[in-house]
Amino acid sequence: MKEKYIKARELRHNTTPQEQKLWNLLKNRQFKGIKFVRQYPIGSYIVDFACRKEKVIIEIDGGQHKIDSNIIYDNKRTEYLNSRGYKVYRFWNNEIDANIEGVYEKLLSIFNLL
Repeated sequence: MKEKYIKARELRHNTTPQEQKLWNLLKNRQFKGIKFVRQYPIGSYIVDFACRKEKVIIEIDGGQHKIDSNIIYDNKRTEYLNSRGYKVYRFWNNEIDANIEGVYEKLLSIFNLL
């Protein structure tokens, strides 16, 4: 179990540009008091971003997530997270890069803040 927290800490220190860009939107409760954590362990998985109170997970996916074996893994992972009461939302790296405003609006709608 401790290894998962060590890995999560390592991931927090080695974020992708897209994770950093999204984190800048999510941190400091910029969503009207909704708090997010990043690289958060849930069971045997580490999720990119989680709002524990609202049971929402946000994942950022790169091209490797289009490979069949990764699609199967992601589906299994999502099923597990859903079984724990979490709702998983996924954004592609290119969405973060090219349309961060659209991602922001989608997140506002997820939390009924529009």
